[in-house]
Amino acid sequence: MGTLYYGDNLDILRRYIKDETVDLSYLDPPFNSAQNYNAFFHEKDGTDAASQIRAFKDTWSWNQESQKVYEELILQPGKVSEVMQAFQTFLGTNDMMAYLAMMAPRLVELRRVLKPTGSLYLHCDPTASHYLKLLLDAVFGVKAFKAEIIWRRHNARSTEDCWPHIHDSILFYTKSDEFFFEQAKVPADERKLPHTLITGADGRKYQTYELTGPGRTQDGESGRPWRNFSPSEMGRHWGNSHGIMDDLANSGLIHFPKDGGFPRRRAAEPFDPASRVVTVGDVWTDIDRLNQTAKERLGYPTQKPVALLERILQSSSPPKGLVLDPFCGCGTTIDAAEKHGRKWIGIDITQLATSLIKNRLRDTYGDKIEIVTVGEPTTPNEACVLAEQDKYQFQWWALGLVGARPVEQKKGADHGIDGKILFRDDMKAAKPEQIIIQVKGGKTGVKDVRDLAWVIQREKAAMGVLISLQPPTGPMEVEAASAGFYAHKMNGQQYPRLQLRTVKELMDGKGIERPSNVAAVDETFKKAPESKKKQGHQKEFGL
Repeated sequence: MGTLYYGDNLDILRRYIKDETVDLSYLDPPFNSAQNYNAFFHEKDGTDAASQIRAFKDTWSWNQESQKVYEELILQPGKVSEVMQAFQTFLGTNDMMAYLAMMAPRLVELRRVLKPTGSLYLHCDPTASHYLKLLLDAVFGVKAFKAEIIWRRHNARSTEDCWPHIHDSILFYTKSDEFFFEQAKVPADERKLPHTLITGADGRKYQTYELTGPGRTQDGESGRPWRNFSPSEMGRHWGNSHGIMDDLANSGLIHFPKDGGFPRRRAAEPFDPASRVVTVGDVWTDIDRLNQTAKERLGYPTQKPVALLERILQSSSPPKGLVLDPFCGCGTTIDAAEKHGRKWIGIDITQLATSLIKNRLRDTYGDKIEIVTVGEPTTPNEACVLAEQDKYQFQWWALGLVGARPVEQKKGADHGIDGKILFRDDMKAAKPEQIIIQVKGGKTGVKDVRDLAWVIQREKAAMGVLISLQPPTGPMEVEAASAGFYAHKMNGQQYPRLQLRTVKELMDGKGIERPSNVAAVDETFKKAPESKKKQGHQKEFGL
C-alpha cells in the first residue's frame, strides 16, 4: 500500500510530508535537455499509434515565476542562497538558470523530509549534472556527497563531431553519516577469471588469498621471516601465526609459486565461476535500458528499468522503509518499492501519470492492492473545479474513470477524440475494436451527441461514450438511442453504440456497457507483467 499524490511536488511536500519521515528519495526530474517528450502508445503489432500525448515539456525558460522563486531563495541566508547567486552571476537569466531555480526549493524540501539515516538519489544527464552537484552540495553539505553513479544506458552510436552520449549520472547524497546502506553484490562475469587463480595438483583451478596485511610490526613473530619469506621487507606482516601457517602448508593449503614468488593461501575447494559474486561499484554496465521489445516497457518516454530502482532501493532503504519519488512518471520507483515490501509515496503533476501508475500497479499486483490517492477529485463538485482550472487534466482524470487512454488534441483525423478504449472480441481480427471517448466540462446538448455519432462512423468504431459534468437532456438521450447497438463478434450480445455518462454516475460506480474482460481482451494500455508476489501481506506495509 502507498499514497499517490496528484499536484505540484513542491506544494505536496510542504503540505503533506512531515519532517524526517522518509528513508529514501529517488528523483528522476525532467532533464534540461531542450526536448519535448511524448508518451507513445503502441499498437499490438509494435507500430506507433497515430495519437500521442504530451507527457511533459522538458524545456525551461526564464520568466517572472523563475525570477520570483530565485528572489525567494536568495533572501534565505545560507549556502543555497550563495550558490544560486553564483549561478546567476555565471549563467545569467537563461534556461539552465530557470531549471536550477525550479530544482533548488524542491531539493531543500527533500532534505527536510529525509530521516537522519536517509539517502537521496538524483538521476540526471551530463547536461545539468555538474550544476546539480553544486546545488546538492549547498543543500546537503559537501561531506554528504557519497558517489556519482554512472549508468550506461546503451551502446555507443555513431556521431560525427562528438563522443556518443551513452550514460546518465545518479548523484548519491545522505542526510548524515549514520545512513542506511547495504553493499550490492552481483554474479561475476564468468568470462573474466580472477588473476589470483592457480592450478592445483589435480589440474583444477583454485582461488588464492594474501597471507599478509599492510604495515610492519616491531614485536612478535608476525614480523619475523617464515620459511625464508620476510613480510617486513615489503612493509607488511603475517596475518597468522607461524604455527597456523605450518598447519596450512602441511595440508596443501598454501601455494608456493615455482618462480619463488611470495606464498599465498589456497582455497580448500575448487573455484566455481558460477558461484562467484563481485561488489557493485559506481559504474553500472549490467543493467540495460528498456528496448522496444522489453516486457515491462509501457510506452512512457523516460521510463527506467525496474532493475535500476531495485538496486538503489535494496541498497539504501531498510525493509518496510518509506520510499519517496516526487517525479514518479509511470511509477517504476513505486513498482520496485511495492515488489520489495517498502511503503511508498509517489507525486506527479499530470493526471496522465497517475492513471498510468494505477493501471500498472493493478496489472502487476492485482485489484487487491491498496492505493490511496490525494489531490484527485473525490466529488462531482471537485471535478468541476478541476475542469475550470485545467481542462486537459480534467479530461485525463475523467478518462481514467473508464480506463481509457488519452489522445493528443490536434486537428485532422483525431479531432473529436479525447480518449480511446481498445478491446478485441475476436482474436482472429486484424485490429482491435475502438470505443471513442469524448469528455465535456461545460454545457452539452444534442449537437454534441450528433458530433460523437459522426466521429464513431468516421473512425469505424464499435462504440462511443460522452462523459459530461451535466446530466444529459431528454433529446440527447433520444439521439444517443438512435445510434443503435454494437453486437459482440462471437456471442452476438448487444451493447448501446452511443452511451451518455455523467461524472457523478462514473464516480458512483456506473461504468460503460461493453464486452467484459471474460468476453473480450482489453488492449487499451500495454499490460505490465504480473508479479509473483502474493497479495496477502499488503496491509502489513500500510502508511
